Amino acid sequence: MNTADYSVTDALTTYTAFDGHRRIASGALPEVALAVRRAQDNLSNGPVLIYDNATGQLVDVDLRGTDSEITARLTPAVPASEPPLPTVEPALARGRGRPKLGVVSREVTLLPRHWEWLAQQPGGASVALRKLVDEARRADAGTTQRRQQQEAAYRFMSSIAGDLPGFEEATRALFAQDQAQFLQHSSAWPQDVRDHAKQMAFGS
Repeated sequence: MNTADYSVTDALTTYTAFDGHRRIASGALPEVALAVRRAQDNLSNGPVLIYDNATGQLVDVDLRGTDSEITARLTPAVPASEPPLPTVEPALARGRGRPKLGVVSREVTLLPRHWEWLAQQPGGASVALRKLVDEARRADAGTTQRRQQQEAAYRFMSSIAGDLPGFEEATRALFAQDQAQFLQHSSAWPQDVRDHAKQMAFGS
């Protein structure tokens, strides 16, 4: 399985480490990394793997050096001081148009008929596109989030449970959102693996 490089800019993600099929730590990456280091020092049964709980991907961590050095590498830097407050320009100095509201300009590729339709909409193409995106997000009703959960759980399961009995049946139940069938087909798995896969797929 591909491994992901850890970025200290993502401090909100949690991670889980397994020694073979036994969960040994879960939480922020510095804490999990130190637990992995201790497991390796104590001749773990292995393999000792770290998973990103948000994506299910394996994470490569540099465990060289002392505990303090490992923690320092994996701890996001804290700003030395509070950032200055944004400068608010007087209303008259802004000129015409609406104030910036975090709008980001990016390229959009459409067919001519799409541009023609957008140009006819009140407010122009940008306003019409924003409305379409907002409507699609409301209609999504969590579908995208559920798909991301399923994909993350599948990555984790494929890495650690691919050879376990009932894997294929549990995978079908995962994508069918059938928790009862998932638990039935994963009942013979090691408890830590089953519980973590269930948490990733269906929540607590």
